[in-house]
Amino acid sequence: MFDVITIGSATVDVFATISKRFKEVKLGDKVLITDLKFETGGGGLNSAVALRKMGLRTAFLGKLGHDHNAFKILHELKKEKVTVIKTVPAKERTSYSFILESTKNRDRVIYTYKGASDYLSIKEVYLKKLKTKWIYMATMLKQSFTTCEKIAQFAKKNNINILFNPSTYLAAQGKIKLKNILDAVTILVLNKSEAKLLLKTKNNNIPYLLKSLKKLGPKIVVITEGPKGMHAYNGTYSYFMQAYQVKVVSVAGAGDSFSSGFLAGIHKKEDIPHALELGMANAASVIQYYGTKNKLLTYKEALQFIKKHKKKIIKKRI
Repeated sequence: MFDVITIGSATVDVFATISKRFKEVKLGDKVLITDLKFETGGGGLNSAVALRKMGLRTAFLGKLGHDHNAFKILHELKKEKVTVIKTVPAKERTSYSFILESTKNRDRVIYTYKGASDYLSIKEVYLKKLKTKWIYMATMLKQSFTTCEKIAQFAKKNNINILFNPSTYLAAQGKIKLKNILDAVTILVLNKSEAKLLLKTKNNNIPYLLKSLKKLGPKIVVITEGPKGMHAYNGTYSYFMQAYQVKVVSVAGAGDSFSSGFLAGIHKKEDIPHALELGMANAASVIQYYGTKNKLLTYKEALQFIKKHKKKIIKKRI
C-alpha cells in the first residue's frame, strides 16, 4: 500500500543560461551560453522524488524508452527509494527537455520532446494493483492521456484521491476535454494563466476563477501566482498566502515542488493552511538553485523553514 503513486513524464533536462534578455535575441543570432547543466525532471519524476523526501511511501508510473536516459532516470528513482511500477520500454526515446534561462529576465523557455511519455497504455497498468491513498497526476498527452482518464475513473470508484496538476498545453484543451479526469479530482492545482485557459475566460478575478474551477468537481482548488503567492479554496473559505522572499536562481520545478508539498501537507494533517506553508517552503527552497529537484525539503526541514520564515495566511468566506 502506497501513500501516493505519481503518474507523469520523466525526462532528462538540459539547463542553458544566457545573459541576454529573450526579446534581444533575433532569428539567426548566435548566442553564447554562460552556464550548462544536466538534470532529470518531468512532472511524474519531480513529484515522486519530492513526495518521497517528505516521507510518503511513493511509487512512480510512467513510460520510458530503451536508452541511456531511461537508465539514468531509473537509477535516480532507486537512489531516492521510489518504487517504479514497471512498464514495457517504448520504441520512442525517453522524454527530453531543453530549458533556456535568462539571467536578465529571471524566467525561462522550455522546449520539450515528450517521446516515450506519450505512449503509456492502459494494458500495461494493472488497475487492481494500484493500492494507494493518493494519485498525483501530472500532464500526460496522446495515448497516455487516455490511460489517465481510465485511471481517474478507477480511482473515483475505489475512493482513491487524486491531485491533478495539468500544464499549460493540457489546460488549454479546456474543461470538456478534461471532464473525465476533473470529475474524479480531489485537489486541482493550476497557475493563474492555466486556470483562465481551462475555463476559457479572460476574467482575472481570483474569487471568480476559484469558484468556477470548484464547480468542475474538485474538493480543493489551488491557484498559484508565482512571486505574488498562492490561493486555495474548499467551497466555503479561500486561503491566501504570500510567497516567501528568497533569491531566485531558477523557477524550473517550482510548480512540481509546491504541488508535492501541498499534497504532503493534506496527507499528513488534512489542513489547507499547513499544506500551503509546506508547498510554499518546498518551492522557495528549490528556486534558489538550478534543477527541478535540487534542495527539495524533507518534512522536518520544511517545518524548520516555516518556523523561520513566518507568513500570515488570510482566510475569508467567498
